[in-house]
Amino acid sequence: MAPGFDFDQLRTFVAVAEAGSLSAAAPRVFLSQSSVSEQMRKLEERIGVTLFTRGKQGVATTPAGERLLGHARQLLAQSEQAWHDVRGYSLAGELRLAITDYFRPGEVARMLRHLGVAYPSLRIHVTILKSGVIESGYDGGEFDIGVSMRVLGKGLGRDTVAGTRTLGREPLDWVASTDFVREEGAPLPLLVLPDTCALHRFTTQWLDAHRVPYTIAHVASGVAGLQLALNAGLGVACLNASAAGPSLARIETLVPGRRLPALPEAEFHLLPARRGEPEWVTQARDALAAQLTAR
Repeated sequence: MAPGFDFDQLRTFVAVAEAGSLSAAAPRVFLSQSSVSEQMRKLEERIGVTLFTRGKQGVATTPAGERLLGHARQLLAQSEQAWHDVRGYSLAGELRLAITDYFRPGEVARMLRHLGVAYPSLRIHVTILKSGVIESGYDGGEFDIGVSMRVLGKGLGRDTVAGTRTLGREPLDWVASTDFVREEGAPLPLLVLPDTCALHRFTTQWLDAHRVPYTIAHVASGVAGLQLALNAGLGVACLNASAAGPSLARIETLVPGRRLPALPEAEFHLLPARRGEPEWVTQARDALAAQLTAR
């Protein structure tokens, strides 16, 4: 059998991975649960690896499944982009993009530059905002396309907006500079964004819930400022992996024998099309999805 993928199976695979169960994925792809199960069986047989572990709570991706998930999202986005391109659609207009500061800050400029080269008649106006502001502003029509972040876990954060595309997940970590030294017996010096930031609120609530003493040592205006404060050794922050960058170290213990509380993952979402939006905006979203899922 020649190597390759069935795109219907890939689309169903992504739906199952994101929904966490076959039954929850079925309505997303307009199939019965048995058809979803059959597609996943055929996909696993075709590539010769197990993609999911099954349990009472649903399914979870195996390491191989997690690797395929990134490729599948990128392939599906590029397929949509190719469809529009071959049919002669032209992307031209002023696109208002709102994006969370936490989403791959070291790579966003490169990805948008590639999009600009591919579509020179597309003028992109980028606004960096907090996820809650992006989602409320998006509902009100203030932006054409929005990228937001959610902290995963039962009872954490806001409900996911229906119809969003998942751009990827990243672990949240406690991070500090490699030469950071915490004064013995002192509360954890916490570095955060303003308290209007959902991750700020999550971090302080998480530490309170785990009875970890802390003090707000510095409030930065954005992720770039937070990175500077971290690299200066001013304290510890909770950051997603791509926002932490390679210069910072993961911190797992407060003092010998006492670990910092484990953190959940964060998930990045491309907000869905709005009813009645121009066709070129829908096409631009597909093109942007291809760039934002690329590595």
